[in-house]
Amino acid sequence: MGLLSRLSYVVRSKLNAVVSRSEDPQESLDYSYERLKDQLREVERGLADLTAQKKRLEKQRERLARNVEKHNEQAREAMRQDREDLARRALEKKNRKLDQIDDLDEQIADLEASQRDLEEKKRDLEGRVEEFRTKKETMKARHRAAEAQKTASEAVTGVGEGTREIDEAVERAEERTEELEARAEALDELEERGALGDPLAEDDVEAELGEVRREREVETELETLREEYGTEREVEGGDADDESAAGSDDRT
Repeated sequence: MGLLSRLSYVVRSKLNAVVSRSEDPQESLDYSYERLKDQLREVERGLADLTAQKKRLEKQRERLARNVEKHNEQAREAMRQDREDLARRALEKKNRKLDQIDDLDEQIADLEASQRDLEEKKRDLEGRVEEFRTKKETMKARHRAAEAQKTASEAVTGVGEGTREIDEAVERAEERTEELEARAEALDELEERGALGDPLAEDDVEAELGEVRREREVETELETLREEYGTEREVEGGDADDESAAGSDDRT
């Protein structure tokens, strides 16, 4: 084998391997089944055309046979009228029709033989189609079962492409979760150390001013209470003095 032949063989082998891997067995079976059905339909059409042609020839033969009878009657009538010349012409026409009938008989016989052959092939092809249909469905069921078994095995062993994608997604999710957990722990640690501060807490100046405002408000309220209770004591003291003076007058 020369170099070019070896290269050609390698290329064909590679192409066949690629085609075999990419080919769907179920689609191939369906395609082959449809091819067989197409062949069966072609045979049926051929058989129908052949039968129609035989019918036409048989009708033509019947017409020629009627002409033969007519020419026989013409010959007898001519002889009764003592016209031998007309009788001869009628018989000559009859013989030509008989030759045509013989030719048609041969054609009809050939068509009948072809018809029988096509009918036999049609029956064989129908049997092949039915047998292949059963085998096709069985093979498709086996293929689906094998695919399911392969998918299940890949899922269990973790070697399938889909399983690898799922594992990678889980791994990415775990990495992201661990990253978020680490960030949360770091923020908690910084907050405990006071490194982050409280963004909601007031600054020192604002806190001190607020304290001053609150003390003033308290002093103002205390002053109001002092004035209120001081006035009440003065009123109560005045009433007590009036009562003492009145008692002194009474004793006098």
